[in-house]
This record gives sequence, C-alpha cells and structure tokens, in this order.
Amino acid sequence: MTQAARFRELLRRDGMVVAPGAYDCITARLIERAGFDTVYMTGAGTAAMLGYPDFGLVTMSEMVANAGRIATAVSVPVIADADTGYGNELNLVRTVHEYEQAGVAGIHIEDQGFPKKCGHLEDKEIVPREDWLAKIRAAAASRRDADFMVIARTDSRAVAGFEEAVARGNAALSAGADMVFLEAPQTLDEVAAVPKLVKGPCLLNVVQGGKTPALDLGDAERMGYKLAIVPGMLIKNVVGICERALSELATTRRHPKPVREMSVRETFNLWGADEWDALRTRFR
Repeated sequence: MTQAARFRELLRRDGMVVAPGAYDCITARLIERAGFDTVYMTGAGTAAMLGYPDFGLVTMSEMVANAGRIATAVSVPVIADADTGYGNELNLVRTVHEYEQAGVAGIHIEDQGFPKKCGHLEDKEIVPREDWLAKIRAAAASRRDADFMVIARTDSRAVAGFEEAVARGNAALSAGADMVFLEAPQTLDEVAAVPKLVKGPCLLNVVQGGKTPALDLGDAERMGYKLAIVPGMLIKNVVGICERALSELATTRRHPKPVREMSVRETFNLWGADEWDALRTRFR
C-alpha cells in the first residue's frame, strides 16, 4: 500500500486526522514517535529552515527536496505544502509528478497570486477563480497514483469574503480536488459553517495567534472536519527554547539544563542509530 493509499484509509475512518507540522526530519520523527498518524510538511517552516520568510521565495525543487527527506525519515503519510503550484497548469503537472516521486501522500495548492505569503498575514492577493480551477484540474488529471491527494486551498476569505471562499471550495471539488482547505475563517461561526457548506472533506489550519479563533480539536472534529494541520507549533516552541537556552548560556557561562535529559546515545537513537548499528556486522 502506498502512503497515499494509507492516508486515504485514515480519512475513511471515523473522526479527524491531526497532522502536526514538521520542517525537517527531526521534527517529523518526533511527530511519528508521539503517535500521530500523519505528518504535515509546513511551507512556512521549510522557508524558515532555509533562512527566508513565507513570501514565496522557496522554489518548487527546494520544497520537494525537503518533503522527500521528511517522507523518507518516517513511516507515516506526509502531506505537503505546494504553495501556488509554482506557475500555471504546465507547472502544476510537473509539481504533482515531483511530489509523487518524493513519496508524499498529497499536497495543497492555493489560489494566491505569486509570490504568495502566509495565509494569516495581511494584504494577500488571489488569482481569478478560473485560473486556480484550471490548476486544480491539471493537478487532479496528472497524478499517476489515483490515491495521491489534491487539496484545494483558497485564501479568498480575506480578500473576497466568506461566501466566495465557500464557492471556490465547492468549485474546486467539482474540478477534481479531494479536499478543501478554506484558509483563515475569522469567527467560530465561520469555522463551524465550513464543513456544512462545503460539499466534501475539509481541512482546518490551526495557527496559534492567527486569523482563526482558537478552538479545541475535539470541537473541530464534531464540526465535521476530516483533517487538522498544526503547522507552526513545533517551530515556535523550538525558537522559544533555543532563545532561552542561548540567553542562559550567555549569562551563566554554563551549559543550560535541557528541557529533557538525554544521553548522547539516546539522542542518536532518536534518529535511528540503533537500526544503523545493527547493520555494522549483519553482512560480515
């Protein structure tokens, strides 16, 4: 069974799949070790890892390379950010093929103009509805694995209003999308309305301090969402922990006490050292 098929099987089960955001292999492995069934490759985190803000500065090949590393590092399905698809319908065909080849279970494609920006920032621009739908059609038609998930992300709520966002979501489903990602509903009533108004599976983006009000994931599941991504949780916590540790080192001139005590060996085992050690003598 491919990872795309595994992901579809997860979605067929009762309840909602929760996919925390990884930006590298370390965070992806930690997500898997914590018992989550799916990893989400955050585009904003990928850009940050390369030293850039989430302003569409990262290329398709850079995004695919990171997605491939993450997919190789874990045994659970990986869903990845594919920004705007990096061009028109022609580019979407290649984008889908590259992500599929990297072992990713699915991608989301948004209707922002390019260069895009984080969906929870101001002054976004969207493309005409038909231009985006053409890319959704191209993505759905060009996948080689029928289970590969095409998620249609619309950022139109902030630009054209909630009704237009719902209309775009439903149009994307008709164009071949498997799921709708209505970015940044602005009230709890809007959050609750999305799965009722959109005629297919819905994704909720959980961004602390973003445009969407905070809510319990159990409530989101009861509202009818099938997938929740939590893209920024780990990277924000990593930044906070690093800043605190560096400040303590500069002040005390001593190695700060780790949040979690681990031996050197235990640390390396998190990244598979015990599995690789088993190979040292296996072929002798």
